[in-house]
Amino acid sequence: MLTADFEVIDERFRRLVLGNVHVERLWTGCRWAEGPAWFGAGRYLVWSDIPNDRMLRWDETDGSVSVFRQPARNSNGNSVDRQGRLVTCEHAGRCVSRTEHDGRRTVLASHYQGRRLNSPNDLVVKSDDSIWFTDPTYGIDSDYEGDAAESEIGASNVYRIDPNGSLGAVATNFVKPNGLAFSPDERLLYVADTGATHVPDGPRHIRRFEVDPDSGALSGGTVFATCEAGLFDGFRIDTHGNVWTSAGDGVHCYAPEGVLIGKVRIPEVVANVCFGGAKRNRLFICGTTSLYAVYLNARAAV
Repeated sequence: MLTADFEVIDERFRRLVLGNVHVERLWTGCRWAEGPAWFGAGRYLVWSDIPNDRMLRWDETDGSVSVFRQPARNSNGNSVDRQGRLVTCEHAGRCVSRTEHDGRRTVLASHYQGRRLNSPNDLVVKSDDSIWFTDPTYGIDSDYEGDAAESEIGASNVYRIDPNGSLGAVATNFVKPNGLAFSPDERLLYVADTGATHVPDGPRHIRRFEVDPDSGALSGGTVFATCEAGLFDGFRIDTHGNVWTSAGDGVHCYAPEGVLIGKVRIPEVVANVCFGGAKRNRLFICGTTSLYAVYLNARAAV
């Protein structure tokens, strides 16, 4: 029997959730929790607390939480590359950085065409080692999540860092690009646009692009789903192509064709999610002030 933590909208959702399973609050004390990233080898999760300028670490072995890094340059989105290294979007650093195995920080991208990036927000690492990230202005809009400044680029784009280190803009027609993720076969790229934060009646949706397998160029970009409860932010995709996305009332699950099939109810606005755990079937959820988790009958696509 499903608990009240799940809301079934379409019967397909029942196959993705488990009976007698509850959402667990693992820790609380953030101002704006974001960017969870799972490190399987160490059995721990790293996430950002942007206004508090710190990154936190939850240990699966004993449930403890400690400060992973502070100051953290108002880090936002995080991911793990194919070599097991932490890759981070930095608001205050206005860059994408990588933490090497020995702890050194390497800046991967900080400027585009000679101008400073705005404030990289979220990222995803593709199987060819390219890094795709969004660059809205949230980290320079005020001093709360970074350092207030004018945009040098004058636009909010989606970028790709190629394995050779070159940086290119892959999508330039967004208001405020935010979370992003690839389909299991990497033929599709999903990107959220939270432009409603800056433009009256602006976008609050996820768009879907086709990815050219040879050049990496994007085409299409039709609206996949529109958020009816707050805004979509960060999201992940499971092995069946279902999109698990943050929203104002919890986590929304969309079938591959863009139909909302169910929700995981969370008592706070959700900013981002990621799959983790030994079987990659545990969804970690960054609410506004807290870290939550729930076991699912679904697992990470990658």
